[in-house]
Amino acid sequence: MSGAGHLVHGMGTAMEAPTWPAITSAEAEAILSAFPAAGRLVALRWHSPRPFSAATLVETGEGEFFLKRHHRRLRSPAALAQEHAFMAHLRFAGLAVPDVMAAAGGAGAIAQGEWTCEVHRKAPGIDLYRDRPSWTPFLDHRHAFAAGAALARLHLAARGFAEHPRDDQPLVASFTIVPAQDPLAAAGAYVAARPALAAFLADKPWQAQLARLFASLGAGLPARLARQPMLWTHNDWHPSNLLWSPEGTVRTVFDFGLATRTCALHDLATAIERTAIPWLELEDGRADAQAALALLAGYRTVLPLAGSEIETLVRLLPLVHVEFALSEVDYFAGILGDRDQAALAWDGYLLGHAEWFLSIPGRDFLQQVEQGAMA
Repeated sequence: MSGAGHLVHGMGTAMEAPTWPAITSAEAEAILSAFPAAGRLVALRWHSPRPFSAATLVETGEGEFFLKRHHRRLRSPAALAQEHAFMAHLRFAGLAVPDVMAAAGGAGAIAQGEWTCEVHRKAPGIDLYRDRPSWTPFLDHRHAFAAGAALARLHLAARGFAEHPRDDQPLVASFTIVPAQDPLAAAGAYVAARPALAAFLADKPWQAQLARLFASLGAGLPARLARQPMLWTHNDWHPSNLLWSPEGTVRTVFDFGLATRTCALHDLATAIERTAIPWLELEDGRADAQAALALLAGYRTVLPLAGSEIETLVRLLPLVHVEFALSEVDYFAGILGDRDQAALAWDGYLLGHAEWFLSIPGRDFLQQVEQGAMA
């Protein structure tokens, strides 16, 4: 299967030419040669439409494997080692996650020129959502329920993983701004540590814009979050990061690229924000509160949630995306040098998503979720 004409998901609904070119057969052979147990290439079977890296499903003499190639400015072998350690912890605790193949020297990722490469054995399950854009809704509420139960199982399995949070790097979730006693000061520190982000925001009233959001949506949130136990979490929970059984349950969890230490409610809020609100097709401003409630109901079959935790979750929902949105702005403004995409991430994603929660449909959604979960 050639990568010629390969397209990836854009920031909207249209497919776009990839920033990172598709992996060729020659590249796949070179990557596989560093992972002896993966065998020799037979064929490329599929190219992923995810936009922030290049990935392909390959067949070898040893089976099927997933090859992922990152630019070195996005991920280093050391950065992936943290991610792989978390996956290993989850696997030992009984959660189904992909097997990470070891390179000849024992590491789970290698550097090849300007790239960092990793290889996973193809995991069991049906990839029902693989061609759908990320952060789009579940096909039905039964899937939302099953995903909620699977997320709770992940949170149980994650307990005891004591690794420090991921180092600062593009396109990784973090948990430093919203829980801070002074979130605006924490946002200032975040921006100052990223020169490309600071340069992009230099001519914008970004402090005033964030201050308004924190005042309107974040009152009392830091004190509430201070009571939450810290936990390594997935931070990118949506249906296309899950493999499914024929019965509609979650078979395997994958793509831990945003995983780091946050808290369980942060992960839950992220899951709801990315699956119950159809951001790419929000024509009438309406979201699916029942999908959010189904996800929460599934979660609570495994782990209980007190009323105070539901209240905290609902208050976190409008701001849970802020730090990853800043990371996306930094990625587009810095690594890609694309101010138009950076502006879309700032105006449409960070500000736009938060502003929606101040609208009548947004407030109705929050009220329905809180009342339904408390019933």
